[in-house]
Parts: sequence; structure tokens; C-alpha cells
Amino acid sequence: MTIRIDRVYTRTGDDGQTGLVGGKRVAKDDLRIACYGDVDELNSVLGVVRSILAAAPYEGTAHAARIDGVLAFVQQELFDVGSELATPPESEYEGMIRVGADSIARLEAWMDELSADLPELKSFVLPGGGTAAAMLHVARTVCRRSERIVTTLVRTESASANTARYLNRLSDLLFVQSRWIALASGHSEVLWQHGLEPPPAGRAQRGRKKPA
Repeated sequence: MTIRIDRVYTRTGDDGQTGLVGGKRVAKDDLRIACYGDVDELNSVLGVVRSILAAAPYEGTAHAARIDGVLAFVQQELFDVGSELATPPESEYEGMIRVGADSIARLEAWMDELSADLPELKSFVLPGGGTAAAMLHVARTVCRRSERIVTTLVRTESASANTARYLNRLSDLLFVQSRWIALASGHSEVLWQHGLEPPPAGRAQRGRKKPA
């Protein structure tokens, strides 16, 4: 498939509408637009994660390469998911790429491989554990948001249920990846502590300048 983009701006959306696959014009705040817009945002966050993995202290390590290789594929697949969401049922076409059970099973297999290396969880994990792990948590939450809004589109029978299932499994994979890269890179996981006492006021204020 050959795609040619001559220029970025077209002025065709200045009236608050945009085109779907097939040519149908809808408002830019249409549910379908919001769905593939959230998937696009998720793809962008994954790009940030990959940029972090390509820089110190992760650069050139085997654990960074393992996560990056998966994310590189997922970015491509997410673009296909966005394209599917941008195609209303009446505009579906022969040869259209759809997310299916095989894609979902692949996410589960990647998750199982990484989970085998992880210790059992005995508390909830808070975002942290190094820059890459923390950003994977950001990606996970954006993925969950994407799943929520795509579920609404699925409920109206305007999208395949597999799109929401894919995002559900992907959010789980991103969570497992965040745990795995934290431990593989020598960072401690940040665990939720029930009923944690706050630090003393003096310690909390350390580093702050006294008012003039």
C-alpha cells in the first residue's frame, strides 16, 4: 500500500468537521474521532517510552532491547487499530486490517514470558521504578482510557469488540513491562502501603527556603 502526503494542512477541517475512512464527514468531537484520537495519544506515549529506552541508562542493554522490540511492533499494530476505528461499518472494504484473536493472544504470550521472571505481587504497584517504568505506567493509564471510550463505541455496534479486548490486554502488558523493566534495570518497585504514616513536618519541609 502506497500513501502520499503532499502537505499537512488542508483547511478542510476549519468548519469543525473531519473525514472518516470512506469520506463521511463528522464533527471533530464525534465519539469515533475521540476513540482513534485516544489510540493515537497512546501511540505517542509509547514513542516516548522507546526514546527513554534508547538513552542512558537503558541504552544498549538487553532488557531495553527486549521491551523496545515489542513496543515497536505494538506501535505499528496500534496504527492499524486506529484505522479500523476510523472506518464506519458502511465503509468497510476488502483487505481491511482488523485486530483479531491472534493479536490478542500474542499480547498474552508476551505478558506470560515477562511474568515468569517477576516475583509474586503482594501489594498494589505505584508508578515509579525508574524513568522507563514510570512512563510505561503513563502509557498503561492512557491505554485504559482508550479502552473505556472504545467500549462505548463497541456498545453501539459501531466497532468490533476485539478493538476493546486488544486495548484491555495491552494495558495489562504495559503494566507487566513496567514491573519487568524496573527490576531488570536495578530499580525497586514502589508498592502501596496501607495506612502509611506521613513524614514529620520538619522532614517534609526540608529544602524549602524560609519566608523572608
